[in-house]
Parts: sequence; C-alpha cells; structure tokens
Amino acid sequence: MGIFDFFSKKKKESLDQGLAKTKEGVFKKLSRAIVGKTTVDDEVLDNLEEVLITSDVGVDTTLKVIERVEQRVAEDKYLGIKELQGILRDEISSLLEENNSGDTVLDFESPLPQKPYVIMVVGVNGVGKTTTIGKMAYQYKKAGKKVVLGAADTFRAAAIDQLQIWSERVGVPIVKQQMGSDPASVAYDTLSSALNSDADVVIIDTAGRLHNKINLMNELSKIKRVMDKVIPDAPHEVMLVLDGSTGQNAFEQAKQFTAATEVTSMAVTKLDGTAKGGVVIGISDQFKIPVRYIGIGEGMEDLQVFYRNEFVDSLFG
Repeated sequence: MGIFDFFSKKKKESLDQGLAKTKEGVFKKLSRAIVGKTTVDDEVLDNLEEVLITSDVGVDTTLKVIERVEQRVAEDKYLGIKELQGILRDEISSLLEENNSGDTVLDFESPLPQKPYVIMVVGVNGVGKTTTIGKMAYQYKKAGKKVVLGAADTFRAAAIDQLQIWSERVGVPIVKQQMGSDPASVAYDTLSSALNSDADVVIIDTAGRLHNKINLMNELSKIKRVMDKVIPDAPHEVMLVLDGSTGQNAFEQAKQFTAATEVTSMAVTKLDGTAKGGVVIGISDQFKIPVRYIGIGEGMEDLQVFYRNEFVDSLFG
C-alpha cells in the first residue's frame, strides 16, 4: 500500500466513523420499513419516505428520491434490503450530481484561483464557525499555503479570543481589533496585511447575529465593499457554516443567510454526534450551493472535503 493509499484509507475510515450514528439510524429504519416484504409496494414507499424525512433529508428532496426509487423498482427486480440500499445510493448520488452540488470544489492541496484567495465565513453563533475556520487554516497550512485570519466578529469578545486561540494553536497570524470595532475596518486591515505578507489564503470571521436580517445584510455588504477596494472581487468565496446536528433548523438558517448575502459554499459541522446526517443531502439538493466541507469529529483532521460519492457510499454502502 502506497502512502497516498494509506492516507486515503484513513480518511475513508474517519468518514465511516463520523457518519456511524446516521448510518445506523438509517439501516434500522430501512429494516423496519421492508420487514416481511418481497416487493417494493406502496406501503414500503410510504415507509421509505418516512425513513428519509426522519433522517432530515427534507420533504422536497425526499419526494424526488421516492419518485426515482419508484421508477427504478418498476424496471429492476427487487430482492431485499441490500438491493434497496443500492438503489437509494445510486439515486441519491445521481440527484446530487445533477444538482452539481459536490466534487467541483477545491480541496486544500489544489492550486488557488486567486492569490490571496479570500474566504468570508458566515453563520450563527454556536454552529462551529470559528472552529471550522481554525481547522481550515490548519489544513491549508499543512498543504504548504500561507494563511492569515481576520477577526471581524467584533460583536463578541469571546469570538475574538477564540479565533486568537486557534491562530496560536495552528501557528498562523491573526488581525484583530477591540470588541465593538467596525468589522469592515478589521477586514480592510486583514487584506492589507495579507498583501504585505504575500499570503495565499485569507479567512475572515464575521458576526453570527440573525435577529435582524436587514442589519446583517447591511453589515455583510459593507464588509464585502471594503474588501473589494483592497483586493478586487474579494471575497472570492462566501462560506456558510451550518450545524448538522440541528437538522431542519439548518435549512432555516441556510434560507436566512442566502437571503441576506450571496453564499457560494457551505460547511456542515458536527455530523459525528448526530443521526441527522441526511441533512447534507437535502441542503445540497435544495440550495444548489456546493457543500465544500463536512465536520466529522473534534480533531483538526476531522474537517473533510465533501465528496458526493464517498459520502453517499459511506452512508448507504
């Protein structure tokens, strides 16, 4: 086994372990859905619909999957749970591929389309936003890229302190100001510092308030305008971080943030501690925005690039 095969195997094992609770929940529900059945009839389809909805795939996406399964079993002979798992795996993979919601994003080792490449990270407090930024910084640095962090969540002192801890832990510079400072000013200073230091990647943290969508929209728009003055077309990516363990609440947060700003990618965290991993499928399908990363553990290596086929294989394989 070569070194690349070894690391690939380790990542696959981590993914399987991180999705274990979701996989176990899905298998148990699938088994109950078809117990005593030899064909996929209306009752099995109704039960399968319930399995997917209760796994937080979402109603709209579930109905698409059920329609595909119904068409498939009308053509193929159905033998048992293994065959149904295979059909589910194939149809969900096909659905995600048609939506172009994975595998087209950059991994950490890929050449960057812009230098410095500026990522603005958004999301409500408590979803693992700052932790995700820290893990991204670690992965980029490990891949040989120079990273600068910007603490533009100046609404909470704890947010600045937490990002400072991550910068020290990973060993990358951070640009910050005092609590209550203008977030756009922090972003301006961060991008200026990145240019001066010839950085490859800039990751900007932002405030996670959602109590007033207009204020949020105005604040994020101002940050983007100021960054564009320093580096044209920055930010190059606006990443929304969602907590996968909240299930349908993650859908609502995605609706709020996509209405407030142009989100170009997503990261779904905390999938290892929940049986709600199906939310990744629904979010990918419904929002047509690439899920770039998934969080499957607390370690710095446990932020993985979301590869559609590997994810579905791990869940239904």
